[in-house]
Amino acid sequence: MARNIYWADSYVEKRCSADDAIRKIRQGQRVFIGSACGEPQQLVRSLADNAVRFSGLEIVRMMSMESVPLSEIANKTHDASMNIRNIYLGSASIDTLARNKRFITPMNMSDVPLLFKSRKMPINVALIQVSPPDDFGWMSLGVSVDVTSAAASSADYVIAQVNTRMPRVMGHSFIHVNDVDVIVEHDEELLAIEPPQQSEVAVQIGKNISRLIEDGSTLQVGLDAASQATVQALINKNDLGLHSQYLTVDVMHLYSKGVITNRKKGFNDGKLVASAAVGTQNLYEFLHDNPGIEFYPSDYVNDPFIIAQHNRMVSMNVARSIDLMGQVTAEAAAQTLYAGVSGIPDFVRGAKRSKGGKSIIFLPSTTADGKKSTIIPITEGVPIVLPRGDVHWVATEYGIANLFGKSMQERVMAMITIAHPDFRDELLDVAKDMGMIGKERTLGEAVRAVYPVGLEDSIVRGDKRITLRPAKPVDERRIQEHYYKLEKKDVFSRFFHDKKSFNRSDLENKSHIDYIKDLTLIATVGEIGFEEVIGVAEYLLIVEQNMAEVAFSIDKKYQGMGLGKIFMKKLSEAARSNGISGLMAYTVPENKAMIGLFKTLPYKVKTTIEDDALVLTCKFNELREGLL
Repeated sequence: MARNIYWADSYVEKRCSADDAIRKIRQGQRVFIGSACGEPQQLVRSLADNAVRFSGLEIVRMMSMESVPLSEIANKTHDASMNIRNIYLGSASIDTLARNKRFITPMNMSDVPLLFKSRKMPINVALIQVSPPDDFGWMSLGVSVDVTSAAASSADYVIAQVNTRMPRVMGHSFIHVNDVDVIVEHDEELLAIEPPQQSEVAVQIGKNISRLIEDGSTLQVGLDAASQATVQALINKNDLGLHSQYLTVDVMHLYSKGVITNRKKGFNDGKLVASAAVGTQNLYEFLHDNPGIEFYPSDYVNDPFIIAQHNRMVSMNVARSIDLMGQVTAEAAAQTLYAGVSGIPDFVRGAKRSKGGKSIIFLPSTTADGKKSTIIPITEGVPIVLPRGDVHWVATEYGIANLFGKSMQERVMAMITIAHPDFRDELLDVAKDMGMIGKERTLGEAVRAVYPVGLEDSIVRGDKRITLRPAKPVDERRIQEHYYKLEKKDVFSRFFHDKKSFNRSDLENKSHIDYIKDLTLIATVGEIGFEEVIGVAEYLLIVEQNMAEVAFSIDKKYQGMGLGKIFMKKLSEAARSNGISGLMAYTVPENKAMIGLFKTLPYKVKTTIEDDALVLTCKFNELREGLL
């Protein structure tokens, strides 16, 4: 029978040593251990020390930092009946991952709290770590609310390690002294990890992804190096928000610098929302009593319905491999460290339903040793975390691809474009053999090309934002549509005859380019991946003269907006940096626009007539008079 007692007196009565608390566990019980950096280390050490006393225990943990490898305890005590259920693997070495694969319980993180609270997986004992109680008896779960909150509220018996170093985090993170059974007071540093070491590949992936993120977006980010590199690449963005499973050191830095303000989230405005923190002691100090931060359980933070209510929600998640159809695997590996089903499907589906939202899956183009492509023909023999229909954006260090609404052939070409150049030919051949693309498809010079992101630019004309960028193989159809929309006189100016059809042979040299000997720039309007091409500018190297022949076409609606001048400047700068001597163009004598474009450059322009065509030339080592 429950006794009415002041909570402070109850707290005193419930205090005992860690060993005494652990000895209250009975044979065959299911024991939950607080997750990630909230792991109650003293209680876990005591459990390990007393392991020989128990038989048939089942240990449930969400993300273990492996401070005490319980699988090794089972081996040492020869307890064949001891079971360890890992819902999320966490920061373990690749050897540990391989050895403990049988313990993984693949689940969406949003479903785990209900598993406990519904008693479908009843928790007999919960080992948790909390802050000291406040004046009202409330203790915070601090850095680990996620599924720990549900385990603690539904467990038959709760053992709490009270640690003065646990930050008091706002939100739905509290448990009352009256709701725990045993108190173990033990101060120690919380488990901490330094930010992951970033490679040049991770940094480039981050830069590529940052181009997709608009001011005012709400972010979900992972724990891997590429995710953190992306966060760092957002330093010049404005009014970002965070709604994410984990809060990290790099997020803290963006918050401290005013990049993350949470003012435009559209939901939980002004609050940085997460369910756990993984990082350094500085991060944990940043969390303590911070009114701008709220932690909630995983069934709230990871709920796709909640996620979808944010403005411009952007989910960013790392994959281990993606096949040409877009199927994603994300099991833990040495490169990712943190992986599994986890919250990926929850955030992907929630972000896609957000107003202006985006879902981004990213990965290095090769394995760590560079010997295998992470973009593969088809996924076989490993679990698929995301089916192809859920995948929207994909990013590698070689670029970004939008798979949403794309045909199989378009998906294949897009994925090959962002694969490592060493594997593109092989992927193309396999795709042909599998019937995923036509036998006539080629990549041409693009097979080894590295997309020159530095040539990208954007301008605003009226209410339109126009993007100028190098063309990619996936742009072939859009360039074709552009040519078909040109007026008759513009077609004649561009092709020197009344051309009425534009076949693949006309387009391959514009999208299958190496960006050095041949370069095509396009101007687009509309959402990335679904753009309308409104202008095309190109140069092709005339090898024997080391001169680049240029040509332009611009949609009538966008003529007179200065696009030609921008195109001309970019083509000349690219040609010069690639060691080309100058530019030339063949046009009709009446084409005053082309003559005018050449005169915008700071070089001497020569004009000659060849077979009724006007030939314009300029060399980069011949400046106009007055510019010498």
